[in-house]
Amino acid sequence: MDLMLRFERELWAQGIRNIAGIDEAGRGPLAGPVVAAAVVVAPGFFLNAVDDSKKLNPILRRDLYGRIMEGAVSVGVGIVDHDVIDEINILNATFVAMRKAVDALTMIPEFLLIDGNRFIGGEIPFATIVDGDSLSFSIAAASIIAKVSRDRIMLDYDSQYPEYGFARHKGYGTREHRSAILRYGMCSIHRKSFSPNLIGVCSS
Repeated sequence: MDLMLRFERELWAQGIRNIAGIDEAGRGPLAGPVVAAAVVVAPGFFLNAVDDSKKLNPILRRDLYGRIMEGAVSVGVGIVDHDVIDEINILNATFVAMRKAVDALTMIPEFLLIDGNRFIGGEIPFATIVDGDSLSFSIAAASIIAKVSRDRIMLDYDSQYPEYGFARHKGYGTREHRSAILRYGMCSIHRKSFSPNLIGVCSS
């Protein structure tokens, strides 16, 4: 518990109470949106199983999603669609999604803890933490909210475009997905700016 809360505890000790952990899901896929989440937790709220969402199985992620939504002080989600990703590139789209997630919180946080090594934000003080989703409880909680939120969006897209298998790979460049692109072409939610990666070699 102490290790996962060390960044938050340092800030709480300085009198900074409303700290938002921020992470995203969906930078790498060939289709669909990038989704960011911001989570503010109070001192005393902790869930032992919370970790980098990529390390958790889907059932545990969904369970923790509900417990975080119920127990957090505030949760915000920001979504940037594929067309905006194509227009401004995935890195800038990620920053936009993160800012949207912060704006969706019910309060203005005093400090942001952000997964990664870069951020372009507004006027709120922040720190970036490489591998923050494995080192900070609030960032890890945000990674779970972002991942589950994005997975639900991709499940909806799967019902619209069942031939691509979005329910299984969530838009990532798996062999199944690349084979479907070669067979059916790109659909409306594919990231056209990722086109050199969309084709790929599927026969090897």
